[in-house]
Amino acid sequence: MDAADLGLLNPVGVGSPAAALTGDPAFLRAMLEAEAALTRAQAALGVVSADAADAVAQAAARRQDFDVRSLALRAQAGGNPVIPLVADLRAAVPAQHADAVHRGATSQDILDTATMLVAARVRSVLRADLDRIADRLAVLAAEHRATPMPGRTLTQHAVPTSFGLKAAGWRSLVLDARDRLAALCLPAQLGGAAGTLAAFGPAGPALADRFADELGLDRPSLPWHVLRTPVAELGASLALVGGALGKLAADVLVLSRTEIGELAEGSGGGSSAMPHKANPVRAALIASAARQLPALASVLFSAMTAEDERPAGAWHAEWQPLREALRLAAGAAAHAVALVDGLHADTARMRAHLDLTRGLIVSERLLDALAPALGRGTARAVVTAASREAVADGVELGTALARQPELAARSEAAPPQAAPSESAPSESAPSESAPSESAPTADAADAHAVPIPALLDPTGYLGAAPELTDRALRRQPAPDEPRPVRPDQHQDLSP
Repeated sequence: MDAADLGLLNPVGVGSPAAALTGDPAFLRAMLEAEAALTRAQAALGVVSADAADAVAQAAARRQDFDVRSLALRAQAGGNPVIPLVADLRAAVPAQHADAVHRGATSQDILDTATMLVAARVRSVLRADLDRIADRLAVLAAEHRATPMPGRTLTQHAVPTSFGLKAAGWRSLVLDARDRLAALCLPAQLGGAAGTLAAFGPAGPALADRFADELGLDRPSLPWHVLRTPVAELGASLALVGGALGKLAADVLVLSRTEIGELAEGSGGGSSAMPHKANPVRAALIASAARQLPALASVLFSAMTAEDERPAGAWHAEWQPLREALRLAAGAAAHAVALVDGLHADTARMRAHLDLTRGLIVSERLLDALAPALGRGTARAVVTAASREAVADGVELGTALARQPELAARSEAAPPQAAPSESAPSESAPSESAPSESAPTADAADAHAVPIPALLDPTGYLGAAPELTDRALRRQPAPDEPRPVRPDQHQDLSP
């Protein structure tokens, strides 16, 4: 027990379905299933007898007869756990069928295949959670497509945006990760001693396909002992999941700060010292996973530089990082499901925060409105000066603008103008249609005519945020590609 890893330091994944699907018992199960599938495939091609295949399958099904701790200790002698497992499996079948166990295979065939089986099972759970997250974010985005809030760049208020557009962006990232994960090739591995299938005779290529079909895995185009694209791409996809969920978590962490309070987790975590705390613990756990996953993926990419036909060290370096990546990504997704289900948006706080800068958040809008009358350079100088004055004096931007001499001079110099007749528009009053609030313009002859008070309303400067939200919500998850899956595959997810 002193060496047992029960998840004490892994709150992201402990207790999650992925934790059970990636534990040592789960890998033992997958290795035994791979051994049984190999003999079934060989029996189907007449390489071994049907009785031998049945005997191996029955022995492999008695997982309780195999001591995981003993296998782990004995694995040190040969460098991998398949060697002692094969010895125990041969001892567990009737003597006349012992030669059918592991026939023609190498240890890496079994462990790589078992790893892909484990990954396929975790992927099933992970994709389901990503779909739930995407569905909930779609509801949030649609509900808040025009809910105004401050857009922030480089930590500062920039221009207004909508909470719906932010939620739609989260969903887009989640779908990117979900679709990448769904498109992964998770192939069985069968190559024999050096990837030539020599020990399987002429039936080798057909046997590799049948072996994959037995397990519901993708058929390999080649033995991939040192062609580690499947593992590297799996690692990259898991890191992408972490990044997508990490962006969501990062925004929740910032926007749930006490002084901001625009978002809140449905049920925050407590503190050992401060009774009042309701910490955004789910977002914190997701963020921790997002920070670990790229490093784990980098180990898997580094293992691609594998020498010869089977490598020493590169293959071994993959095992623990890949398992940890599966646990972290799936654990983060499980927490994200709960996070988005209970996420509370305080729209009143969002609206109030738009006024924090006393109109500065719409300075871009005012610049565009004044540019036709003053010239863009002068308009920029006026708005910049007014912005600095508003900050220095603690006044509204509208007040500071009214003090600017360029605007005052043009106002005094502009002669009174009669209202143009609707039936006979004059040259000084062109008959264009009125501009929308999202794209204001000024009368080219009179800067004083610009409706500055109306332009200072930040809720009218969302740009295309609602339309962009609608566009993003039209995206649906990519359809799954058909895969060879046995009818009973993935039904029993217990390790």
